[in-house]
Amino acid sequence: FDIYASMTPAREVGGDFYDFFLIDEDHLGLVMADVSDKGVPAALYMMSAKISISDFAMMGKSPAEVLTAVNNVLTRNPSEMFVTVWVGVLDLRTGEMAAANAGHEYPILMQPGGSFELVKDKHGMILGGMEGIRYRQYTLQLKPGAKLFLYTDGVPEANNEHQKFFGLDRTLEALNGAKDGTPEEILKAVHGAVNAFAGDAPQFDDLTMMCVHFIGQESK
Repeated sequence: FDIYASMTPAREVGGDFYDFFLIDEDHLGLVMADVSDKGVPAALYMMSAKISISDFAMMGKSPAEVLTAVNNVLTRNPSEMFVTVWVGVLDLRTGEMAAANAGHEYPILMQPGGSFELVKDKHGMILGGMEGIRYRQYTLQLKPGAKLFLYTDGVPEANNEHQKFFGLDRTLEALNGAKDGTPEEILKAVHGAVNAFAGDAPQFDDLTMMCVHFIGQESK
């Protein structure tokens, strides 16, 4: 696989976070998340969420079990903040991905020979809102050559001087204009499109993205 991620904070200390890590030699964990606030308190909350997610994932829990466990940890935090999270575990042998969504943006997937399209998965409740919530998961089958794009709402909700949003249609247009590129090239294309659209308007939200190219196993 090939993977690339970037984050451009709206302030010196942002509240978005991404993560990717090998759970074992055959499974890749992926995380994209957005804390409800910005600044130092959000960063501390973010670190608690990030560490909890990776810890539970490394214990072998499924994405749904990870979200359920982390939600129970975060609801014991006296802060009134919450976090939206998408978690996936990709089997590097088969391309099968188990995923779960806690109120986060839709992932965007391109199968080989196709175009980037929204995956309208079912959203569970945000993390940190209420203890005892159980999350559901679903499966995506990535074929060799597939590319998965993950992001926070800072991408579609980037606005210009006329207070118009960049939106998902422009996001898909930027992705498909660079779909043959590497994950790094794809992210730079989207970032460039957002900047061109926003012009001189100030950035109000963190801009965080990740792209995974599933290459698959070499033929023997």
